[in-house]
Amino acid sequence: MLSDPFFTLVTISVLVVVVILILGIGGFGKGGDFNRNNANRLMRWRIGAQAVAVVLIMLYVFFGGDAGT
Repeated sequence: MLSDPFFTLVTISVLVVVVILILGIGGFGKGGDFNRNNANRLMRWRIGAQAVAVVLIMLYVFFGGDAGT
């Protein structure tokens, strides 16, 4: 599974979503100018990255991710 390049791509896409989410939560918690200027942009980036990640996960499962067998 770790040697599968498509699995690596799926993993990277999920990690990108997590990083964007952490940035958004951190900005929200801190408040101030960063949150005011970037909150909506980070949310749009997260939604886009999350959509890409979900599509990649579905393609991985559909086209034969080894699913533990």
